[in-house]
Amino acid sequence: MDKGASKDRTHLGAIAPGGRCTVARVGCDGCLGQRLGDLGLVPGEEVMVVRNAPLRDPIEIKVSGFLVSLRRCEASLVEVVAR
Repeated sequence: MDKGASKDRTHLGAIAPGGRCTVARVGCDGCLGQRLGDLGLVPGEEVMVVRNAPLRDPIEIKVSGFLVSLRRCEASLVEVVAR
């Protein structure tokens, strides 16, 4: 078992601004799952949380070199391993 497997998993919405994580799983199917995958949120991809909006929704992330804004409810569907 590698070091990454021993870390606790959480969801993307729980990562603080400036935090980095790796996508472990996207917990939805259908159109939303396809959209998240199209945005680059696929297992193994590194993500950095850039900032929260003033009322904490949406959040801005950096994935595959692009800045993406997600609603917090969408981010909660992405299971990640914090770095």
